[in-house]
Amino acid sequence: MDLKFLDSKPSSLSEKAALVARTKSSPFSSFEHSVGVKFSQEFSSCRGKGIHTFRFEGFVFVSVPDILIPSSCHSFFLLKLSVFCRGISKKASYLSSNGTYMPKRANSSVDKEKTAAENYFYQISGTNGASSSLFSRNVGVLDACDDEYGGVVVDPDRLPVNPVDFAPMLQFSLSHWKMKGKKGIWLKLPLERSELVPVAVKEGFEYHHAEPGYVMLTFWIPEGPCLLPTNATHQVGVGGFVINDKNEVLVVQEKFYDPSFADLWKIPTGFILESEEIYTGAVREVKEETGVDTEFVEVIAFRHAHNLAFDKSDLFFVCMLKPLSAQLKVDDLEIQAAKWMPLVEFVAQPLIQEDGLFKKIVDICMARLGKHYCGLLPHQVVSKFDGRSSCLYHNVIDAGNVTCNGN
Repeated sequence: MDLKFLDSKPSSLSEKAALVARTKSSPFSSFEHSVGVKFSQEFSSCRGKGIHTFRFEGFVFVSVPDILIPSSCHSFFLLKLSVFCRGISKKASYLSSNGTYMPKRANSSVDKEKTAAENYFYQISGTNGASSSLFSRNVGVLDACDDEYGGVVVDPDRLPVNPVDFAPMLQFSLSHWKMKGKKGIWLKLPLERSELVPVAVKEGFEYHHAEPGYVMLTFWIPEGPCLLPTNATHQVGVGGFVINDKNEVLVVQEKFYDPSFADLWKIPTGFILESEEIYTGAVREVKEETGVDTEFVEVIAFRHAHNLAFDKSDLFFVCMLKPLSAQLKVDDLEIQAAKWMPLVEFVAQPLIQEDGLFKKIVDICMARLGKHYCGLLPHQVVSKFDGRSSCLYHNVIDAGNVTCNGN
């Protein structure tokens, strides 16, 4: 029986080139001699069936005597088929379409980064009239780019459509990246490629995070603990403390609430959006829930809590805002009612007085109104580490003025 590796890129329309490994009585003896390299033998579960495997430079070859492969070994045999894609021998023989063997000089100038970026056919030819089978797999390295930490980011727009094509490419890519000394692999699978997820998980990839349009999986190659950053650990919320010239606070009652908070009037709150600043998020939330336009003044305080929704931590920023309008327009989806409430009544609510967190927040806001407390203002700064502009929140007090005038 002969094991043949057939290149899908023929030198002519009538010829398909193929590297041939003839296996007769002595496994790879003649091939080993002509190439001038030594193969290390690798034991397999089918050793007792007369099948041997040999490894060279990370690639596995199969030696099969002149016997039919038992059905119990089929899966092993197909699993172990691997492409010997490096031009290591000038005497490598090629198979033409009429079955004759032709010597062909190996290509010595193959791009090392794309040594296997081709289609290959795998053919098992039986002797004594046994049938032959032909398999085609794209075993090229997946399109990817290096990240700045020695890892690889796979291009999600150039993934194979078929899981059958994706599996051998992923296996080959992992071997390639391992030989290149890469560390973390980032595999982003779009929603339309969700059928590739089981293939990646089978190869050892783990879930990292998911968004509406994709799932991100990761693979850590080196031995030892994984050093890839974890998924986002926090959700960020904002609350807008809006008070007008009449000393009235803008408050709301939500449609969905814990029964114990049925009578509570609270400040408008919500989560900031992706890539949204804290101060713009506070202004937006107040506008959406009440219809009131506002201007950001300061971050008064923030709270840090843990193990909340889906065991995530939570950052909640209390922002003081100045109203620019007074007309109310309630968001019917989330808000039951909204109104301007006298500050004295707001503070006197039993739930405010009995809750340490709410009471402290109100006390801080009252101190800020009395100019006995200074909040944090956003300042745009550029860091040389990434060259990007970002907001640094801090307060600035004039040496000649110990009070905070705000805006």
